[in-house]
Amino acid sequence: MAAHEVSEGFDVIIAGGGLAGLSAAYTLASGGLEVLLLERGDYCGAKNVTGGRIYVSPVRELFPELWKQAPLERFIAHEEVSLMAQERSITIRYDGSELNEQPYQSYSVLRSKLDRWLARQAERKGAMLVTRSRVDDVILENGRVRGVRAGGEELRASVVLACDGVLSFVAQKAGLRKAYEAGNYALGIKEVIELDRQVIEDRFNLEGDEGAARLFMGDVTAGKFGGGFLYTNKDSLSLGIVVGIDALGNEEPDVAAPDLLDRFKQRPEIARLIRGGETVEYSAHVIPEGGLKAMGALYGDGILVAGDAAGLAMNIGVTVRGMEYAMASGYYAAQAVMNAYQKGDFSSTTLSEYRRLLEGSFVLSDFQNFRESLSVLENPRFFQYYPELVGNILKDLYHVPAGPKEKLYPTIRKHLGIKELGALFKDYRRLKKI
Repeated sequence: MAAHEVSEGFDVIIAGGGLAGLSAAYTLASGGLEVLLLERGDYCGAKNVTGGRIYVSPVRELFPELWKQAPLERFIAHEEVSLMAQERSITIRYDGSELNEQPYQSYSVLRSKLDRWLARQAERKGAMLVTRSRVDDVILENGRVRGVRAGGEELRASVVLACDGVLSFVAQKAGLRKAYEAGNYALGIKEVIELDRQVIEDRFNLEGDEGAARLFMGDVTAGKFGGGFLYTNKDSLSLGIVVGIDALGNEEPDVAAPDLLDRFKQRPEIARLIRGGETVEYSAHVIPEGGLKAMGALYGDGILVAGDAAGLAMNIGVTVRGMEYAMASGYYAAQAVMNAYQKGDFSSTTLSEYRRLLEGSFVLSDFQNFRESLSVLENPRFFQYYPELVGNILKDLYHVPAGPKEKLYPTIRKHLGIKELGALFKDYRRLKKI
């Protein structure tokens, strides 16, 4: 590589050892740069709470050498969605031949295993990883980031990567974060429940390494904006809820987030799935859900922002995604840094290549395509009215009375008056935005 602008210390300092930071460290170290990654947890993956599913297809070619050895759990062969009314539920299960064909589209994962393994791969490439090390501040000189302060030490680098999570302290200190708005964030709570492998396969109708993913909406969050999730691992289940922070604090009924999870687990539909299991992990964290409109600056002089720190997580109802965005953003941040290294210029002008790379990839293309998803999905009817409506229609359709049964069309039509049909049409028009 060409001579670069000399910094007293490392070529790159990465704050945060999640998938974004580790992907960047792996890529940068593979390119021969001197990389220091600082992780405040006991080990990489110790503090990660993500639900437990990664879509590999979008990032398969970015890290082709990793996937055969990565500690993935089960490939997702069965997609399920449950609408939960207060007294009944409807579950749709999709089985497609394409989900059973290699290379598989997505997998369930346990982040404590995956992140720890990826950290070892980055170290083998030459990256230096230091755990139990919290970044306390950034070093700013004439408006440019020159390094970080951690553990009472000044650590300097040509460029800093902020990969320190959704409330990114590093990006905030560098002036790249917008003001926090509760409506752009959700609270995720998850348990990992240990179960015998054969029990999991019997209960979810799985064979071999097949896995199932189920999303829930409706009464799971007491009608508030959010939902639930369940992923089957090899010998455990990842079960949890995600609820909008604004909805949690300002909408009736007034219920504490942990109580929502307990309530969810007590539902008969869930209780029978987790029966006999032992909770071996309980965790919670904040999730970015503001999308493109809430995204702050992705780069500045001497700094780039990736993963959750950049707001790169997306909920579009039928899929909840974040891990592949984290890995891709770490990879493209590394590419932008190596380009800057070649030029010997770490100014925001040169580092802006990072955003251009994201725009040319699936990452910001997805965020552009689904930029209206949050405003559409915040509609309370999706979490209150529709689960009850569909449940009531199906209750009447399946009911066999002592006397004659009403014809099917009138049975459905009595639930759909002029007012309801008008609201349905209005919601349909909103859904067309995504």
